[in-house]
Order: sequence, then C-alpha cells, then structure tokens
Amino acid sequence: MRAAVVPLFSLPTRVYWEDTDAGGVVYHARYVAFLERARSEWMRSVGHGQQALIDGLDLVFAVRDMHLDFHRPARLDDALEVTVALARVRRASVEFAQQVLRGGDVLVSARVRVAALDAGGFRPRAIPDALYGQLKPLESNAEQDR
Repeated sequence: MRAAVVPLFSLPTRVYWEDTDAGGVVYHARYVAFLERARSEWMRSVGHGQQALIDGLDLVFAVRDMHLDFHRPARLDDALEVTVALARVRRASVEFAQQVLRGGDVLVSARVRVAALDAGGFRPRAIPDALYGQLKPLESNAEQDR
C-alpha cells in the first residue's frame, strides 16, 4: 500500500437511487461517472472548462486507460468526496490520481490517463504550450493508495 495522495481538488456528491443496484449498493460503473465529473470540475477550477478547451484550443481529453481498485462499497444516500490530484503531465497526456471517499474511508482509488486530441478530428496532439506550462507545476509527486 502506498501513501494516500493529498488531493488538489474535491467534489462532493451523494449516492442516489439511480447509482445503485437492487441492494442499494453503488453499481461499479457509476464510479467512472463520479471520477469523470470530478476531473471535469477540476479542469474548470484551474480555468479550463471543456467547451472552452474545444473553442479556444481545439483540444479535448479522452480517457486512454484507467485502473480502479474497489476497497469498500458506497450505499444509497452516502455523502461522498471524489478527489483529484494531477499525478503526471506529459506533452500529449495527463495522468490523474483519484479517490472516492466516505468520511475518511477510501472506497475506490483510481489512476486515469487522458490523451490530448484535436477536437475536430480526434487525432493525438500535443497539449498547447501555455496549458502545459500551467499544468506541469500542479503535478503531485505523491502516489495513490492502491
């Protein structure tokens, strides 16, 4: 087990009926949506909403790969925090360390790598220099619990 990451961003959310199976436990695929929303809101918090990236930079980020570890289940009505830390920035990709927490308990830990693509043709491209320069100093050297 590695040391938990210190989150740069945390998005509160709640578990609704639509997120659960018949037993009131969060369905595993719903965690992917929770993680996606938190990454989108993190980008917005650093000044780059998704539509602004498309309109201003002809840039979209698409998930290239992800690794999820399920530690404990979330249940109907749980209040959750979904954290985002920027683990690594490369010229054409960004890796995030994320967690879904209930109180202080880690329910899910994730590593998500997104690729930079041009918005028009979805072809790989470099992250524009100005954005790269803004993101690179935000890297966290901490490792995610897995």
